[in-house]
Amino acid sequence: MKRITSLLLLLSPLLSFAQGDTDTGFVRNNYTKTESFIAMRDGIRLYTAIYAPKDTTAHYPILMQRTPYSCWPYGVANYRQRIGPNTSLMKDKYIFVYQDARGRYKSEGHFREMTPAIDDKKTKNDVDESSDTYDTIDWLLANTNSNGKVGIYGISFPGFYSSAALPDAHPALKAVSPQAPMSDEFIGDDCNHNGAFFLLDNYGFYSGFDGPKTDNGENYKPFFNARFSDAYAYFLKMGPLKNANTASFFYDTASTWRQVVAHDTYDDFWKSKNIKTHLKNIKPAVLIVGGWFDAEDMYGALKTYAAIEKQSPGNDSRLVMGPWTHGAWAAPSWKSFAAYQFGSDLNKYYQDEIETKFFEWYLKGKGSFDRPEVTLFETGSNEWKTYASWPPPNSQPVNYYLHANGKISTVKPAEAKSATEYISDPAKPVPYTSVISGRRNNEYMAEDQRFAAQRPDVLVFQADSLTEDMTLTGEIGVNLFVSMTGSDADFIVKLIDVWPADAVITANEKRVQMGGYQQMVRAEVFRGKFRNSYSTPQPFVKDKVEKVSFKLNEVAHEFKKGHRIMIQIQSSWFPLVDRNPQKFLSIPLANESDFQKATIRIHHDAMYASSIVLPVLK
Repeated sequence: MKRITSLLLLLSPLLSFAQGDTDTGFVRNNYTKTESFIAMRDGIRLYTAIYAPKDTTAHYPILMQRTPYSCWPYGVANYRQRIGPNTSLMKDKYIFVYQDARGRYKSEGHFREMTPAIDDKKTKNDVDESSDTYDTIDWLLANTNSNGKVGIYGISFPGFYSSAALPDAHPALKAVSPQAPMSDEFIGDDCNHNGAFFLLDNYGFYSGFDGPKTDNGENYKPFFNARFSDAYAYFLKMGPLKNANTASFFYDTASTWRQVVAHDTYDDFWKSKNIKTHLKNIKPAVLIVGGWFDAEDMYGALKTYAAIEKQSPGNDSRLVMGPWTHGAWAAPSWKSFAAYQFGSDLNKYYQDEIETKFFEWYLKGKGSFDRPEVTLFETGSNEWKTYASWPPPNSQPVNYYLHANGKISTVKPAEAKSATEYISDPAKPVPYTSVISGRRNNEYMAEDQRFAAQRPDVLVFQADSLTEDMTLTGEIGVNLFVSMTGSDADFIVKLIDVWPADAVITANEKRVQMGGYQQMVRAEVFRGKFRNSYSTPQPFVKDKVEKVSFKLNEVAHEFKKGHRIMIQIQSSWFPLVDRNPQKFLSIPLANESDFQKATIRIHHDAMYASSIVLPVLK
């Protein structure tokens, strides 16, 4: 089927993982495909493809995915190459169901990105993703050869639909697996991170995803061709964000792009989409899956688990985090990423020992599923670890203070006055990667940061070599005392594992020199004007020292003996993140003339002791 080019560029790894390399003959020979338009309580009909085992001598559980990305291929004679979350489950006989979400592809109705949940539904027109899932399950139970038990799963946007099925869940819904689920698109998922707009991904995604639908509902026409060979040069030439809101680009004023750009504070538009606040009194068993190198929704996996734990005490939920990119746990295998060599196929372990056994137990009563609460892969040591809670109770926050001359240590600075400054120039932003490409470099989250460290607008603070191994497990805190000549600025903080000068690893049976490699472990951006409130931004006062505090996503990483902890601080991360004019205003309305250089100071003295808080496992 012809796919949207720009959407495919972003989703091709996810689509290939989902389809796998299995011959279509297996699905065709063992399953019968039917198609139905299932009516919801408000009369809207949703297109649904059903793959039922040809063996009708037994009743089977239903395993469903709801998606805005199409149930292709359409037509009862056209079969998917693979069905279900993995090939083991496909061969184990379930009734596999795929449904186009409301308003997408062949389904009727009006599509809303991350449809707001309605906790107190009063009329049949009070519909959300929970009610659409409920109504679909009701129909499936009455019209398929099911055993009365239903599971739902999905990666990314389908992960959100999985989360959204949990509030007021149908009694037959027994097992739900939100994988890399979107959860809060202003604070940490997809669109924005801490109020900073993720330009590269949003531009490419919405250029195709949100275009006009074709007459038969099987495809969408992209707004424009979003293909280029050098993203840094392309977006720098494009100029201010407002230049994309023109007839040549996002011409539809009702498009999702226009909406997400226009809402540049944490207003009701964003708050209403936050599914985490609705994850209360959850009854189904939940398996949440995420990746430490997921550039889209690492936040979503971690915070969805945290929300369920806090708001649904006693719920049967588990968290799995591995060294994966977005959805990579669905790939045929996963043995390495960037400079990491994992030593074995992590996906076989996850798919066979965790995912398959989860659904088999809760939907078929087959085997057992007595796994610990938390299973995660610890980078650095390259080992699976299990915990009874997350973060583990013996993970203790330790302040690492910034010092003059590029040092960091656990000793608080004693100087009466000390600061390090740099000039941030929006005309020459710091690139997020050293790779020249028209697509996001998926390895940037573990990339060698020496390309950035040599720039004068990137501050580098480094600790002494470790005398013993040190493991970090949990959330990383940032407390910066800053002053500037402008009235706004972004702050990108990177935690880096610096390898010793003589370090060598074996990759693909070859010895690779790793001496001095600055391996990024975790990084995040924070838009400074939101330091006191995401809803009510405030300008900085020229040269006034103010505190900027925020969190980096959780980490599970072991710094080996002889390695060094490094912190890098900068004020641009382009074009991953849009440029901050460094002038207090609504950035989507900024003109080229609004962008200005600014001198930014990071203070590190007795009164203003900037620090990074690391979660050290004791």
